[in-house]
Amino acid sequence: MIQKLKLFEQMVVFLRWATDAEFGKILYVGEDFVEFLVLNPDTMEYGDKILINSQLILEVMVSGYEISRLIAEISARATSPNDKDNISF
Repeated sequence: MIQKLKLFEQMVVFLRWATDAEFGKILYVGEDFVEFLVLNPDTMEYGDKILINSQLILEVMVSGYEISRLIAEISARATSPNDKDNISF
């Protein structure tokens, strides 16, 4: 599973683990943990950076309606020339 997760580094995903589930970006996948940046879908801003034990991950959704909607909203915020340097996917 770790090798599969490495394919999704730096991508917006829905991640469910033993105690919670959130939208966000997988920043780094290590042997024992996943570094995950939580995205608030209401404000479209990144919040907490958390470390999750890779053995506790139950589900990773990389496509679908909600993921596409979030990416479209993030992209729409990048329409201003001043904002494009501050937006990251």
